[in-house]
Order: sequence, then C-alpha cells, then structure tokens
Amino acid sequence: MSSLRMTSDLRRQLILGAAKRCFARHGYNGTTTKSVAAAAAISEALLFKHFPSKAALYAEILSDECEADPALTELLEREPSTATLVELIRGMVQHFLLMADGPDQEEAQRLRLMATSHLDDGEFARLLYAKIEALIGPIFVASLDRAVAAGDARACGGEPLNLFWFAHHTVMTAALTRLPSMPCLAYGGPNDLERQLCEFLLRGIGLNDAAIASHLGHDQAGGVGKTAIAESV
Repeated sequence: MSSLRMTSDLRRQLILGAAKRCFARHGYNGTTTKSVAAAAAISEALLFKHFPSKAALYAEILSDECEADPALTELLEREPSTATLVELIRGMVQHFLLMADGPDQEEAQRLRLMATSHLDDGEFARLLYAKIEALIGPIFVASLDRAVAAGDARACGGEPLNLFWFAHHTVMTAALTRLPSMPCLAYGGPNDLERQLCEFLLRGIGLNDAAIASHLGHDQAGGVGKTAIAESV
C-alpha cells in the first residue's frame, strides 16, 4: 500500500510540475488539461484521476505557493493572539494592494481570474476559498478568540470565520478597483489606502482602539493618541 501511495504522490507532483510550466508559458486561458497531460507524458484520463479540472490544478499550484511562502509560514506558526490577528489582516491588505499595484502581471491576472470565476461557474473561486480556509481559518479564529479573552475585541455574535471572509472580500474588491490602467476609484495615496483599509477591517472584526494602537503601531494607526485611537491593521 505504501509503495502505491508513494507512486500516486510522485505522479501528482509530476503533474503539478508540468502544469506550472504550462501556466507560466501560456497563462491560464492558454493552458488546457490536454497540454498539461502531454507535458507530463501521461494520458488526459490519468490526469483527471488526480485533478478533476484545470481550475483544480491551478488552485493546487497557488495553494502550494502560499504554503511555501516563508513570511506566511512564520505567521501561521505564531501563537494565536491579538498581535497575530493584526498581522494576518495587515498581511492580507498588503498582499491585495501589491497584487493590484505591483509590477507582477501574473498576480494581477490571478485576481482577474478570481473575479471572472464568480461570474462563471465559480469552480476556481470555490476551490481557492476552501484552500485559504484550511490554511488560514484556524489561526484566524483562534487568534480572535484570544483577542476576545484578553479584552482586546468584542465577542462575535455569529460565525467567527465569516469575519475573515468579510475582510477578505472587502480588500479583494478594493484591489479590483485598481486593476485597470485608470483605477475605477481614486482612493488616494497607497500608504493612506493601506492604513484606511486596515482600520476599517480591524474595526469590523471587533478589535478596540487601544488594542489596534498597541499592536498595529503608530506608523499605521491614523489619529492615534487623540481622543479616539484609530483601529487599523
């Protein structure tokens, strides 16, 4: 059984390696499962035994890239806490803003693909959301629980993980407005936008002003030290 399982795992990695080369060369739309199978020197039928669709292949590649990110790995290995919660939100904001404004067109294309998936059959979006939830969901919920226990946040009246998704969807939509060569909205300078998004999201998930000022830092928390301390990530 173990040798069969190892063979299956190796075959899966072979397919993923071939798919990465195809996606890098031809992009998502220009890549087909048939071309990936040919690059992996297997039949398309065998490919489908491991990955049911092109969207599943691409989502798996993105998930592997996320898990291999040293910064994310370090964050996910932290002890759940208010500070960890703040860094999760700050990192998400920075990721989406860089995706829209940075020089990496591949990242921007991924964001477009995510948006298109919502208007199509939703398969790619569902797969990627499931992988994000499995990867980040536990540390988010655990950190929010610690923040509530420490008096840094109010208790959530509903499903705690929904707060993560509300934050995720908000910043993803903000990033989408900046994808065209002429942004759909003029939010202002990128530093100010990052600060405002962080403040908005942290308020939304329930952190109080004092906790945000303490864990976010004065470089990001606008208006800190005045009558009200800004909540930001």
